[in-house]
Amino acid sequence: MRNKKRYIFFKIISDEKVNFNEVKNAVWNSVLNWMGESNAAKADIAFIRNLWDSKQGICVIRCVPKYVDDVKMSLALVHQIGEARVILQTLLVSGTIKSAKKKLKNKIGLSV
Repeated sequence: MRNKKRYIFFKIISDEKVNFNEVKNAVWNSVLNWMGESNAAKADIAFIRNLWDSKQGICVIRCVPKYVDDVKMSLALVHQIGEARVILQTLLVSGTIKSAKKKLKNKIGLSV
């Protein structure tokens, strides 16, 4: 049987441009520090690269529903990516990418 997934859409607020790999590394470090290696493995975290939008600063992480709050907390703990000071703001959590895109477009006016 397939495991359920949740997609966490978050926005990177920064004065400087950051690239996908820097964001990925910073978030992974925060997840490992907050959750530990065991829980990070159980959370089945994955970054959705084809939904990365560098212009709007939007990124998407997939995880198991049980660990959504821990992943969101890990995102909130990231304050620096490379040399840039950043804020990672969770936009929404969804069970499907299609519905999340629709909600983002209707509520916030963003298109991913």
